[in-house]
Amino acid sequence: MQIGIDLGATKIEYVLLDNNNSEIIRQREKTPSNYKKLLKNISDIINNLSNKYNTQLDVGICHPGSMDQKGRVFNTYNMKWIKNKKIMYDLKSILPNKIIFENDANCFAYSEAMDGAAKNYNSVFGIILGSGTGGGLVINKKIIRGSNHIAGEWGHNFLPGFGINEKKTKIKYDYKFSSQQFISGKGLESLFKKDFKIKKTAHQILNNKKNNRFILLFKERLGRSLASVINIIDPEVIVFGGGLSNEIKNLNEIKNICKKYLEIKSLNTVFTHPAHGDSSGVRGAAMLSTLNSI
Repeated sequence: MQIGIDLGATKIEYVLLDNNNSEIIRQREKTPSNYKKLLKNISDIINNLSNKYNTQLDVGICHPGSMDQKGRVFNTYNMKWIKNKKIMYDLKSILPNKIIFENDANCFAYSEAMDGAAKNYNSVFGIILGSGTGGGLVINKKIIRGSNHIAGEWGHNFLPGFGINEKKTKIKYDYKFSSQQFISGKGLESLFKKDFKIKKTAHQILNNKKNNRFILLFKERLGRSLASVINIIDPEVIVFGGGLSNEIKNLNEIKNICKKYLEIKSLNTVFTHPAHGDSSGVRGAAMLSTLNSI
C-alpha cells in the first residue's frame, strides 16, 4: 500500500492505494495557509494511516511548483507560504516514512501514462488547467524533469501572438505576459473583470452563452499555446486535467484551433480527458514509490 497526498492551494487530497493501484481511501481536507500547520496536517495524515494499517507506509506528495537541488520549493504562485521552504527535509525530520516529492502536473501525467487515458502511448504531455496552469512530460513511463526541474511549465512562456512591438518595446520576461495569465482560471477571472467590470468565477464565465466572444478568445489562446508545445515536444497524446478543463466539453475544437498554428497537414496528437478524473495527480503521487524519472 502507498499513500498519495496532493497539496493544493485550497485543499489537501489524499489516497491510499493497494498494490494493484486500486483506491482504498480517498479524502480531502482544507489547506491551512500557515507552513507549520501544513506540516502538522500532512504528518497527521501519514501517521493516522500508518497506525490504522499497522505498517510504515511509503508516501508520495505532489505539490505546485518545483523543487531545486537544495530542496527549496519554487514557482508556487498559488501557495506562497511554501515558497523557498525545504518541506521535504522538514517532513523527513519528523517522520520515519519513505517520502518522495514531485510536481503535481508531473504526477498527473504519470498517473495517466501508467494506467490511465495515456497508458498505450510512449510520449505523454499532461496539462493542468485550474486556478493556474501546469504541465508534465512522461516519456516511456518516465517523468522528465529537466536540468532545472521546470520541464513542462508551458504556462510560464509568453503567450504566443501577444503582439509586442519589438522595435518600440524593450522585451523582458514579465509574468503578466505569460500564457497562464490568459488561459488559467484566475487569469480568465481577472481578464473578465477588467473587460466587463463584473466579478465572476471561471465556471460562471465559461457556462454563459452571453460570453461567447470571450470564450472563443480563451479557446484561441489555449490552442495557440498548445501549438507551441507540440512544435517542441510533439507528444503522442495530451491529457487535459484540472478543474477548468472540465468546462471544455469538445477537445476536438481545441485541436482544430491548434492545428491552424502548425505547419502540418493533419494533427495526429490525441487530445483526451483523463481516465482518473481531474484529480488523477494524487494517484500519481501514491505511485511515486515505483517511479522512474530523469
